[in-house]
Amino acid sequence: MRRKLLATAAAALMLSAAPVTSFAEELIVYHGWSSNAEVAALNILQDALNEKGHTWKDLAIPHNSGVNVSLVNMVTGGEPPNAFVNSDPGVIRDMEQLGLTRDLTEYYDEIGATENFFPIIRELSTVDGKMLKVPLFMHIDGMVYWNKEVAAEAGVDPTAWTSVDDMIADFPKIKEAGFVPAAVGGQAFQVGYLFHAMLAATAGPEIYNRMYGAEVDPTVFDTPEVKKAIEIVRVFSEEATPESENRPWNETTNTVISGKALFHIMGDWMKGEWLAAGKVPGVDFGCEVIPGSKAVAVTSDAMGILGGQPAEIDAAELDLVAAFVDPVTSAMANQKKGSTSPRADAPTEYLDECNKVAMAALSVPDGQVANPFNITDTDWHNAIWTVMYNFWSDDSQTTDDVVEALKDNYDQIFN
Repeated sequence: MRRKLLATAAAALMLSAAPVTSFAEELIVYHGWSSNAEVAALNILQDALNEKGHTWKDLAIPHNSGVNVSLVNMVTGGEPPNAFVNSDPGVIRDMEQLGLTRDLTEYYDEIGATENFFPIIRELSTVDGKMLKVPLFMHIDGMVYWNKEVAAEAGVDPTAWTSVDDMIADFPKIKEAGFVPAAVGGQAFQVGYLFHAMLAATAGPEIYNRMYGAEVDPTVFDTPEVKKAIEIVRVFSEEATPESENRPWNETTNTVISGKALFHIMGDWMKGEWLAAGKVPGVDFGCEVIPGSKAVAVTSDAMGILGGQPAEIDAAELDLVAAFVDPVTSAMANQKKGSTSPRADAPTEYLDECNKVAMAALSVPDGQVANPFNITDTDWHNAIWTVMYNFWSDDSQTTDDVVEALKDNYDQIFN
């Protein structure tokens, strides 16, 4: 019989990280993945858990369903998940206050994972000095994926671009050949990702962290670097075709796969769409970080583990952690999803050309910044998305309008 003990807010029984003899258990896993590539990656993780003798009970609410479920309410209001996909440190802190998180710091040391996680992954997995997340999939938010056949027909070479200006300079040539230069999707999410990826790439860590860090510096809004990133977003908005409004990211990627557009800038989860279409990295499509990048923004898709459990559930959850961060399992799952393993010691046979591009970017000293979800006040992050999407959607707005809107939102949120 499956046994559960819900911890209470006032008195949670937190058990040590040392595993005890593990019995077969059914573990509920909450996530929001539903695309072909995402499901293929989850199947790898599920197989790894099954090999530990446990079963996986799926609790899935696809992220594109429009349904917003409070994780805290889910955990405290009924049958809680044992593992839950979440990267928001604010949610983790809420869970911590309820005594429902699981500190994995010592356990990662014990199984030799800590030293093999990329430094940015250790940072993104840590909340208030404790490693409370299970890093699953590592993504670079602003990768450029292009169709090689389209590039050849248009007579352009994306590998020759040394800056975003070089890229933009080729737009007229691409359009003359009958192709859309940059595939874009008119959604706040996609515009927001384009902006923060461009800010990291063109401005670097210092400016990026003043905009997105835990302590926002409002003087950054007037800097030439921020204004440059805003201007780049405007150039991309001018390439948007009518059907791009509200188009999901994967459908936008498929305009490149089908040869309608040259490239798409989005997270490297795009690769999963290319692979699902039977395309081969380095043969059918190329990939690179944004040309001239001073830094890349990194997303860590991660899980939290429910704390305060009976010994047998506690041990089974640690089996899940060990299975998911195993270097071979991690490499295989990331290959399916289109991402890169959070482990620097992932077997090289599972790394394709795009993974090698990502690994190279992750090896640049001080060349990585955290996805805003991991470091930024939620209200502020959402405000930036809204401001940039309004700018994207209204071609009468200027760069100065965006700067003023950022200042107004900053005052409302922080003052």
